[in-house]
Amino acid sequence: MALYTTELGETGSRVVFCHGLFGQGRNFTAIAKGLTDDHRVTLVDMPDHGRSPWSERFDYLAAADQVANLLHEDDPVALVGHSMGGKIAMLAALRHPALVERLVVVDVAPVPYDHATEFEGYIKAMRAIDLDRLERRSQAEDALREAVRSPTVRGFLLQSLRREHDHWRWLLNLELLGRDLDSITGWPESALAGTAAYDGPVLWVGGADSAYVRADYAEAMDRWFPRNRRVTVKGAGHWVHSEQPEVFAEVLRRFVD
Repeated sequence: MALYTTELGETGSRVVFCHGLFGQGRNFTAIAKGLTDDHRVTLVDMPDHGRSPWSERFDYLAAADQVANLLHEDDPVALVGHSMGGKIAMLAALRHPALVERLVVVDVAPVPYDHATEFEGYIKAMRAIDLDRLERRSQAEDALREAVRSPTVRGFLLQSLRREHDHWRWLLNLELLGRDLDSITGWPESALAGTAAYDGPVLWVGGADSAYVRADYAEAMDRWFPRNRRVTVKGAGHWVHSEQPEVFAEVLRRFVD
């Protein structure tokens, strides 16, 4: 089944956004609207997120191929991905280079991470909420407060809690995301044996207060994406585009233009 997309803008080259774990395509709406004078923009809900179909297991290669199915060789795109979506975007560029004219990777590297414990706590807290008894979104926020200390992160997670026909539901496949978290925080290095490096231009945007893009990851970044340049945004952590949206938008616009 095709991934759910939202289309903005009518003219110009195409820019496609892939969001991170627990997100939705609409997370990039404000950034995307700033591009629509000169670009056609596609916001994609990743598998098991938002309004895209759920899967039986998390698979980065399958997700990258699903994104690639939205693209066309006669209309190559600027592909933008944050965190989990950044890994999906990187893999789409590596596996389908003719579809990706340029690549923007936001605060993630082509390496495995050990952040699963933090995310496990988020998932456990979300699954513990009794949606049948939930009356107001504020009650869900109160229930998440102990496990998710950051108000910004709580607000981000609650964007995926939706009320439909007098019933609340998560727009996240929480069971799968919790079960396959090691795959999500990993990187399918062995599956890329024989894959050539991506030779298109790559912009790496990292948050100065984040540990996701470090100097010791440079070897992997350069090996897979030799034509990369890096920008570090001050005053931003992992969610660069939401913590410093004006700076991120300006850096992105210059690259895709």
